[in-house]
Amino acid sequence: MDRKLYESYVQILKEELIPAMGCTEPIALAYAAAKAQELLGQPAKHVRVQASGSIIKNVKSVVVPNTGHMKGIAVAAAAGIVAGDPSLELEVISKVGPEQVKEISKFIEEVPVDVEALDDGHVFDILVTLKGESSSSAVRISDFHTNIVYLEQNGKVLLDNTASECEENLTDRSVMSMEGILEFATTANLDDVKDVLQRQIDYNWAIAQEGMAGNYGANIGKVMLKVNGDSLRNRACAMAAAGSDARMDGCELPVVINSGSGNQGMTASIPVIVYAKEMGATQEQLYRALLVSNLTAIHQKTGVGRLSAYCGAVCAGAGAGAGIAYLHGASQEEITQTVVNALAVASGMICDGAKASCAAKIAVSVNGGILGYEMFIQGQKFCTGDGIVGVDVEETIGNVGRLASEGMYDTNKEIIGIMTGK
Repeated sequence: MDRKLYESYVQILKEELIPAMGCTEPIALAYAAAKAQELLGQPAKHVRVQASGSIIKNVKSVVVPNTGHMKGIAVAAAAGIVAGDPSLELEVISKVGPEQVKEISKFIEEVPVDVEALDDGHVFDILVTLKGESSSSAVRISDFHTNIVYLEQNGKVLLDNTASECEENLTDRSVMSMEGILEFATTANLDDVKDVLQRQIDYNWAIAQEGMAGNYGANIGKVMLKVNGDSLRNRACAMAAAGSDARMDGCELPVVINSGSGNQGMTASIPVIVYAKEMGATQEQLYRALLVSNLTAIHQKTGVGRLSAYCGAVCAGAGAGAGIAYLHGASQEEITQTVVNALAVASGMICDGAKASCAAKIAVSVNGGILGYEMFIQGQKFCTGDGIVGVDVEETIGNVGRLASEGMYDTNKEIIGIMTGK
């Protein structure tokens, strides 16, 4: 593989497979608030949170970790202000003690937190403004979860990148293709990627086990095992769902995310881990299958965008199907058709924010990914012209991106309106 292209794939993995504790949208909000508090340098007396509709959608109904099981924008902001460490970025509220949980609750009761919609052309947009007794601060994050584009302290602008293309400091995703992904996964020097992959295995498997052991959300994972049994396929779907059960209900274990999402990180990894364990795969085989699943998910999400009305678990589920096919020694044709089949099955499932039902959507998406592979090995496939299926896997992925970013633009507005009662 061309060296420059090889290095791009390595860097994309390092940029995307990062740890986060808690659903990433409220955590991004907490990160902005913690950074604003750092600039303020004194107790906040007033908080103003402005956020795009997609942020409001994804923060509204999910439990914020380390807050005593509270939900919502004000809670996420308060957690960042009271107990956040901005140097930890998406693990900003991972080190909150019991006394600080009480302080967060007290802060919400005593300090006004105004929440307003922010419509400035960015799907992902957060602006937190704090006022103290004698100082003020403002922090803005746009386009992705850790991308601080604006800093202000006491009326003085310290940073202003709001007019720039905010994704430009990330590695160009347009270089990706399924052919390139499979070549990279097969030939990569694992020393270049094993640290991020092993962390994903360790973190995401731990929260899946916790989801099965505890009582979280709607307990989708446990319901699936109880009702449908312990078959390999069902276990793969259930374990991924269990991780989401725990995470959406405020579990304080970290996960390694994919495309800015913990749910997508778990969906792309946990089913592949389940299959690898059952098949007795070597560590190298698991690593390479995870390269396929993660990069396939990222490739699809490049066109979909960070936040959309299109459920990102569908992309990750198709990625998981590709990774499972790779574990079975599938050819390039078999793997790419697995992705096409999976997208034909589940595309169009809506994202109506982060909450307990995400676990069920993950189960559906993983099932679609596995079905996509099972179809092909039985000699069945969806063909060009079957709905959004294109002439090949790349055109199909492009069609999904168009559907999500353009076709479902107004759908996202309607979902947000329904969720906010407007």
